[in-house]
Amino acid sequence: MNNVKAIKWEDDSLVLLDCTKLPVKEEYITCRDYGTLIDAINCLAVRGAPAIGIAAAYGVVLAAQEALGQAGSKEAFLGYVAKAVEELAATRPTAVNLFWALDRVKEVIKACAGFSEKEIRDMLLKEAEILFAEDIECNMKIGEHGNAIVPQGASILTHCNAGALATAAYGTALGVVRAAHASGKGIQVYADETRPLLQGARLTAWEMTQEGIPCTLITDSMAGYVMRLGKVDLVITGADRITLNGDTANKIGTYSLAVLAKEHGIPFYIAAPLSTIDISLKRGSEIEIEERSKQEVRSLFGVQTAPDAVNVFNPAFDVTPNEYITGIITEKGILKPPYEKAISDLFR
Repeated sequence: MNNVKAIKWEDDSLVLLDCTKLPVKEEYITCRDYGTLIDAINCLAVRGAPAIGIAAAYGVVLAAQEALGQAGSKEAFLGYVAKAVEELAATRPTAVNLFWALDRVKEVIKACAGFSEKEIRDMLLKEAEILFAEDIECNMKIGEHGNAIVPQGASILTHCNAGALATAAYGTALGVVRAAHASGKGIQVYADETRPLLQGARLTAWEMTQEGIPCTLITDSMAGYVMRLGKVDLVITGADRITLNGDTANKIGTYSLAVLAKEHGIPFYIAAPLSTIDISLKRGSEIEIEERSKQEVRSLFGVQTAPDAVNVFNPAFDVTPNEYITGIITEKGILKPPYEKAISDLFR
């Protein structure tokens, strides 16, 4: 088990490792109100689909605590909490774990109709803690199942960050890497830097070096050449939303990797919990893709890299069609095509 803790609940506050400051500084943001958490989600101080969902669940606890001190009636208390749920849900549209976690929270509120405001707050905290613990257990199982498909001495290419920084702990794609490393397989990682915000360079490379897992950083545009040189045995990435047919939304650049992997005969796997699967959507074209600020592309960490006047297209995610995906590694095992049947069977 790794020692990276991106999310902690301490002294009735949510403490987040600020991912925007890594790898230069390990700084923490203390959220004593849900508005601070919303800002942290929007600026990507906390990011990664599972981590966003868990943080949002704790955010509702923060809202309940605020309401305890402000609301003059139970109706006002519930109204304040409901408003917080709505505002948290509006932060990131693509990652379905956010909505899944908030739905769990709403069920708790509904079940606590006859409880006092303080009791509701306590039950919300209990649910957030359950979500946190479930995520760790889930990631460990993903790592265990994924390790079965990792060859001895494998070189694994990954994109963005699907590790402990993107989850409660351990990680999804990097959970597989951790499990393979712990089992003595002598694996190594190639990490795409992941433009425009360099989550691979700043976060994945940081996690790997923290734990002594061999890691080589490459720019996004090098991936195809590295594959052609025979340096990549398999690709494993995380996911932000998976539709019923197995189409998968993940960090922009993932689709390109999948196409390159298929061209070079390299297995391409997605590692994600079942909470990332959205069976209400039949195919990837139905996924709402978040578009972020143009300034993320025109500049990098405050240094301007493009003219102010140039137009920018900045989708945060792309969709990989199911035909490019070798398997989807979940806590219940590895799903194989045809994905619609495999996914439907899991959700019956």
